Amino acid sequence: MFSKTDEKLINYAMHPETGMKITVIGGGTGLATLLRGLKLYSNNITAIVTVADNGGSSGMLREDLKILPPGDIRNCILALADTEPLLSDLFNHRFTEGRLSGQSFGNLFIAAMNAISENFYDAVRNVSHVLAVKGRVLPVSLTDIQIGAKLKNGNIVIGENEIGHRDASNQSPIESVFMSPQQAKPLPDAIAALRSADLIVLGPGSLYTSIIPNLLFHEIADAIDKSHALKMNVANIMTQPAETDDYDAAAHIKAVLEHVDSKTGKGFIDYCVVNDGWIDPSLIEKYRLENAVPVVFDKEVIHDMGIRVISAPLACVNNGVIRHDHTMLAKVILRQAIDVMSSCTIEDASFKKD
Repeated sequence: MFSKTDEKLINYAMHPETGMKITVIGGGTGLATLLRGLKLYSNNITAIVTVADNGGSSGMLREDLKILPPGDIRNCILALADTEPLLSDLFNHRFTEGRLSGQSFGNLFIAAMNAISENFYDAVRNVSHVLAVKGRVLPVSLTDIQIGAKLKNGNIVIGENEIGHRDASNQSPIESVFMSPQQAKPLPDAIAALRSADLIVLGPGSLYTSIIPNLLFHEIADAIDKSHALKMNVANIMTQPAETDDYDAAAHIKAVLEHVDSKTGKGFIDYCVVNDGWIDPSLIEKYRLENAVPVVFDKEVIHDMGIRVISAPLACVNNGVIRHDHTMLAKVILRQAIDVMSSCTIEDASFKKD
């Protein structure tokens, strides 16, 4: 016999148009993975995506055509799209020869749509319409921003690509990140999506170059802080070289809270979702050679920050790469959200006071 939570989850799967309003924040492959799972249960999803990328195909288009970087946007659109596999393969195709070598067809398609649209936001909406996206993908801002990092040794590194690919050492961990221009404004629709959400999810993804850049917009951080939605942070499964060397889950959360001037998670993060599943030791050793290790967690430490921990076996391996299992991740998140929302009203939000 199914529990009431499972019955609700099954109903969402059968009728995703009735699914809860979910707003997710981040960028890169981590956010796209989360979206692939959540779209099975709701059409009412809004993805707020970073626009700070300055490397690879996106960086080249940003420099040559003076457009916002399309790469993370493309990944999220495809994750929410209702398309045939061939069309997805086409949008992910990268040219390997000639002057287009390294370019993604999907990025070029977004760039072309931008050329015939009023602005980048309209271009993203038009591409989403072509690909029958269930939900919305929003650039966090229409301003051409760069991010920089202040290192603990006092040095400054400018550029998302430069931050993530620098030679890291114990003398140069990241102390904080900032954006330029500092007074850049977020997209109004992003603020509206946060205010109307039943559930807000941060991550998974690169901490300093995908998640925190969105929170540097005061209006974004303030909307999350004041929202009555249930708020979850999804911890990465592995640390990221040059960004989160030797970070545990609590260190990830601490970095987020420091950038939004919050001393505890109360009011900003209610739950942290962490992996407690087994990972093949040989694969861990392979990652260790690249200076990456599993993200561990201490429930008591996180609880002392005012945040509850949800642990589950979330790790899977895809083409030799450790990723979140998108179906398991979505179920874990939504089951907890359903349980909480069934036990109290959003306005009361008494679960945050335990």
